[in-house]
Amino acid sequence: MMNRRHWLQLTAGTAAAAALPNSQAQAPWPEKPVRIIVAFATGGASDTLTRMLAEKLQAALGQSFIIENRTGAGGNIAMAAVAGAPPDGYTAVSATIGTLSINQFLYSKLGYDPEKDFAYVSTFWETSNVFVVSNDHPARTLAEFRQWGLAQAKGVTFSSSGVGTTPHLAGELFGARTGVKVVHVPFRGSATVEVMSGAIDFAIDNIASYTPLLRANKVRALAVTSPERWPVFPELPTMAQAGVPDFAITSWGALVMPAGRPAAITARLSQAMQEIAAQPAMKERFLTAGARITACTPQEAGGLRRAKG
Repeated sequence: MMNRRHWLQLTAGTAAAAALPNSQAQAPWPEKPVRIIVAFATGGASDTLTRMLAEKLQAALGQSFIIENRTGAGGNIAMAAVAGAPPDGYTAVSATIGTLSINQFLYSKLGYDPEKDFAYVSTFWETSNVFVVSNDHPARTLAEFRQWGLAQAKGVTFSSSGVGTTPHLAGELFGARTGVKVVHVPFRGSATVEVMSGAIDFAIDNIASYTPLLRANKVRALAVTSPERWPVFPELPTMAQAGVPDFAITSWGALVMPAGRPAAITARLSQAMQEIAAQPAMKERFLTAGARITACTPQEAGGLRRAKG
């Protein structure tokens, strides 16, 4: 039988729990697998780096992190799907500079609001783009490619993983900076096969997407778009060093969740990502794949979207 003192203790405890912030009153997380939506095709930079992160998150948090690729519309389809997902902490999206900062200026309708519809967890990668052509292309330097391109009356083709992505903007910028007539050919992912075969004349794509082909000597790289030479391929000149000044383009990616999720979830996930990013083996693994691993707090991630966008 419950006496008055026990009843008062129970009531006080219940009231105290109700008064706690929502983040503290939630059940332990994660209690089931977490789904991470990738907005681009398998094998591209975003997909490859997200899978590497998911593997470490599973080890750190004790639950599976399942990757689902949902491509199309420059990443907008995946972003809209996650924006409308339940804010329970079990759905996230691997977002990029394109989906969070650039697309809002290129599409009349996104299907999501990058500012209001997401809870920012952390950034987790940044990378350069690389100018690549097929091994059979006559140009062996960027200057030679420019001269070749100027001689093509119908213009030259370049690929990207969608309108608004940095490969798309980089290709257009190359045309504007050099006077070469460029024709954009968008794909759902990096067009590595088409570039390798020569069906597409060039790409200025994320270096992580082309690192395996570069290491296997299956494509020819002419320059990188980072302000300084990329540490893994120090023999490659920057665009400025190759003769095209004022051409620095970098890409970055971040993990975000639907807005309205308990703040404790994003805090815990961000902390795990920061611990993973501090591991020397993961730093080396990301560099080998063609990117730098990064991490930050949820507040910093939201600020970087505006600052870097």
